[in-house]
Amino acid sequence: MTSPQNLEKKAVHVRATWAHRCNKLIFISSVTNDSFPTVGVDVPEGRDHLTGKTMKAFQFVFDHHFDDADWFMKADDDTYTILENLRYFLSSQNKDSPIFFGHHIKDKVKQGYFSGGAGYIISKEALRRFGSHETKSSMCRQDGGDEDVEFAKCMLNLGVKVGNSTDRFGRSRFHCYEPVTHLMGAYPKWYINFDAHGAKSGLESISDYAISFHYVPPANMYALEYFVYHLRPYGIHSKLQELNRNVA
Repeated sequence: MTSPQNLEKKAVHVRATWAHRCNKLIFISSVTNDSFPTVGVDVPEGRDHLTGKTMKAFQFVFDHHFDDADWFMKADDDTYTILENLRYFLSSQNKDSPIFFGHHIKDKVKQGYFSGGAGYIISKEALRRFGSHETKSSMCRQDGGDEDVEFAKCMLNLGVKVGNSTDRFGRSRFHCYEPVTHLMGAYPKWYINFDAHGAKSGLESISDYAISFHYVPPANMYALEYFVYHLRPYGIHSKLQELNRNVA
């Protein structure tokens, strides 16, 4: 999800870092740009219309790309995602189950909602229900309100369940702030009150297989790219490296 004014400020840096690892990458904006490219969904820009942009984006994906993937992720142009960890997590999930995953906030919706900034992933069955539902306008608000809350209400009305994405130690995989915020626990009051897993902080609260972080400025996209994919402490081997060495 991006906008015309953010193509060169944010979206270009998403494309240059994590997004090129996607199987299929689509930038959704209010106006079509064939050179970037972006898909315009004919919705005015601004926070008041994020719900409309999201609803039309998922409808576009259903209409044109339903058979291209088993899972479909919505992310913002200041979200950083580790695709390998996302695929690892989804490898044990069922695409035919009506379910979606993300950073769980227990507020405003009966089963809670997933932070739009942290990104959320819906199953193929969830997208099928969304795209083919004949009374969608009555089941899903088409614009206005808070995008992530309204999308969660839509999923609830369509019988799509909130899934748990914490690891086996109860640590979080999706994050609606930058890594340092979650490490240091510098959370706003609303987050402390409504985070579904207790607004934990510190190194032991974040999964070793973290998937996403939000509010990541362009410079930090490249910093995360370096730390995740290039930095290797000399003399320290992962369990996988040790296993491979023993096998060899």
